[in-house]
Amino acid sequence: MKISKKQKKHDHKQRKKHSKSKTRWWTALKLFLIVFFSAIILGLAAGGAVFVYYAKDAPKLDLNQLESMPSPKVYSTDEKLVATLGSEQRNLVQTDNIPVMLVNAVTSIEDHRFFNTRGIDPIRIAGAFVNNVKGGSLNGGSTLDMQLIKLSFFSTEKSDQTLSVKIQEAWMALKLDQKWTKEQIFTAYVNKVNMANGYYGMGTAAEAYYGKSLTDLSIAQLALLAGMPQAPSTYNPYTNPTAAKYRRDLVINAMYRYDKITASERKTALATPIDDGLQPLQPSATIPSYADNFLKQAIAQAKTLAGDDILTKGVKIYTTLDTNAQQNLYNIVNTNDSVAFPDDNLQVASTVINVQTGAVVAEIGGRKQPTDVTFGLNQAVQTDRDWGSTMKPIVDYGPAFENNVYTSTNDIVTDAATTYPDGTALKNWDSNYMGAMTVKNALALSRNIPAVKTLINVGLDKSSKFVNGLGINLGNMQYSNAISSYATVPTDEKDTGNKYGASAEKMAAAYAAFSSGGIYTKPYYVTKVVFPDGRTVEYKPERSRAMEAATAYIMTDILQSVLTLPLSQSVGSYAAVPGLPAAGKTGTSNYTDDELAQIKEKYGALSGMISPDENFVGYTPQYSMSVWTGYSNRMTPIYGTSTQIATKVFSAMMSKFYPDPSSVTPWTMPDDVAQQGTALVKTDASGTSESASSSN
Repeated sequence: MKISKKQKKHDHKQRKKHSKSKTRWWTALKLFLIVFFSAIILGLAAGGAVFVYYAKDAPKLDLNQLESMPSPKVYSTDEKLVATLGSEQRNLVQTDNIPVMLVNAVTSIEDHRFFNTRGIDPIRIAGAFVNNVKGGSLNGGSTLDMQLIKLSFFSTEKSDQTLSVKIQEAWMALKLDQKWTKEQIFTAYVNKVNMANGYYGMGTAAEAYYGKSLTDLSIAQLALLAGMPQAPSTYNPYTNPTAAKYRRDLVINAMYRYDKITASERKTALATPIDDGLQPLQPSATIPSYADNFLKQAIAQAKTLAGDDILTKGVKIYTTLDTNAQQNLYNIVNTNDSVAFPDDNLQVASTVINVQTGAVVAEIGGRKQPTDVTFGLNQAVQTDRDWGSTMKPIVDYGPAFENNVYTSTNDIVTDAATTYPDGTALKNWDSNYMGAMTVKNALALSRNIPAVKTLINVGLDKSSKFVNGLGINLGNMQYSNAISSYATVPTDEKDTGNKYGASAEKMAAAYAAFSSGGIYTKPYYVTKVVFPDGRTVEYKPERSRAMEAATAYIMTDILQSVLTLPLSQSVGSYAAVPGLPAAGKTGTSNYTDDELAQIKEKYGALSGMISPDENFVGYTPQYSMSVWTGYSNRMTPIYGTSTQIATKVFSAMMSKFYPDPSSVTPWTMPDDVAQQGTALVKTDASGTSESASSSN
């Protein structure tokens, strides 16, 4: 077929047009590729620059620090060993004693390319980076090498989950992989990880949880151990079996996905109960029961002082514990040898403080506590119960003498019918009135109305300042705090813990300031923490002047009279030890009218005073001691002879401290206090009486 000239011309134009189009397309593609690869090169360069910038600040790779440390030890004030934390002996495993199935389990869930990488896994790191860009964390990009570095040189806290730390971990992991074999790295990891309940190392956990070595465990049991280090408390099979099973099953499925177990083994392992083979959990610390509550607080303070991870560092913790005092307090509270308790359910919380140093020397957080529980509830530091009239010296009368509302123990206050400033009815514990009386008698006899009148005259601001100076925060103080420790927490504060209100620990420290001439010391349990390399972190007590020496001495004089009142007027005399200079204050909390009706319906008519809390806080020239008594269920009342127990516990403990009370030197009157007849009076420097005032 013959093609016309016109057709040929048209075809030529089309070919020319197509050629130009193709040229433009290739030009665009080349430009795109140039830009694309340039961006990659620039990105790599920038990434490399960032890597170098952060990597240069990485800690020095000390291989000794990768090794597991000995169990931490706790010492008493005379530097005698009291407790060994963790397990009694850390069960370190050698490489030859690590079963292949545990290797398979750990690598499957944590780092399945472990044996094929050189310290870092670019694929995992890239994935973690993308997740971080999307707003997630940097978790998930770490190899086992990097995890070992983190456990040894950094922490698992959120503050260490940053790009800079991740880069430093990667850099150190690269160097580690040049110095150690994969077998050494894996063994160190297995011995280092936290396995919950105070145990460290998978070999230790195997013995503690199953009573077996790692080589004797089933696939399901090994998978459980392999999955725990990511979040030990969350995946604890004793306390969170559902979460533990979820994590264990993830490990089993990962092992199957990477062909480490067969389908049949997977099915069997998944069907195994999570508690299969678990032994009853034994305490992971060789902590004597008599010191459990004290040591719980000591370890918490040690962590604050030297780092949350100290229990993995093999430290020595030196405490203020007086073992004789602690054993005596424990025996007094847990037997009927010194005090007759009505039943095993009545609880006692008590803190004993050395007045000269401010150190806690003994503490009990409850009676008849389970011996198989380590670091259980310590009621001595809880602020959820009411200390009643023991607040009067620190909320009402202490501030009154400090601010010269009163200058003499014979100043007069009237005990008569009245109300709170808001019009709410106010009454005494006996619903009676005693008329005009001295402030000394008003406090000693624990009259409520004079106490509230005193607080009104002092003012809430001045009182709050005084109370805060004694380590107690009542929040937005109310006039009801004249006779109660219940705090009004600011509405914008959440999860305040024990920040507000009073506890046995706080009350003992507050009253210690009366004994020490007005010096308050924040209570403490630890003097120093010593690391295996000799590095020492010491605690420096926080001291401040809370009141004038004159105020402290006058308050002591008044509170000494509490222990000499006739039993018909107060149970305070049960706290006395013949011949021993001592002062203190009783405290009783109250039920509402509705609560009293409920109690009457349940228990019938009970004679005498009934209350949810009975307390005593007292001191000598050497020791301050607080005692709270009550039932865990606040609606179980204290009544009858049980109201005497707090004072009797104090007396029994002081008798242990002072086998010869006559040898104790009483407090010395300061120069700005004078004896005028039956009264103590604040004076100025020349010895003349300051202008006294009275409250009506």
